[in-house]
Amino acid sequence: MLRELAAKFSVSWIERRASVRKQFQVPVKVCFAPEKNPHNLTMNCEDLFLSGETVDLSESGIGFVVSSIRIKEKYLVGQERILNVDMELAGKKIRMRVIGKRYERVGIHASTERYLVGAAITDMSPDDRQKYEFFLRNGKKLMKTAGVPAFEMGVID
Repeated sequence: MLRELAAKFSVSWIERRASVRKQFQVPVKVCFAPEKNPHNLTMNCEDLFLSGETVDLSESGIGFVVSSIRIKEKYLVGQERILNVDMELAGKKIRMRVIGKRYERVGIHASTERYLVGAAITDMSPDDRQKYEFFLRNGKKLMKTAGVPAFEMGVID
């Protein structure tokens, strides 16, 4: 009995420690943040990017699915590469900087192969942060009033 109580307490503590992830599917545009290089060449986000959609959103991170795990020779996850992510949440454009932490291949067949990327949010303007957190609290209602079908599927711990 004591062991069961300890297990319940530890699960409860872990749930409070992690950000609650809400599942919303909204389009995203992902590109690399400009890096300094020896030739002072920078690629604009408009030139090289991947389009995809989110799987889940939380205060501290996002999960998104894209068709490739890299852009040219650079991988989205690894080497602490900073990514710029643009998304539109209920008619409001949000831009954030994230660092890819993990990825996994999803899809049944090679022709439908896609990659699920989990990323931690590192930076966002105060205005975008306010819009983003407002969406996390009220997203289902906002998407209904905007005429966009709400794809929230519940909360994952």
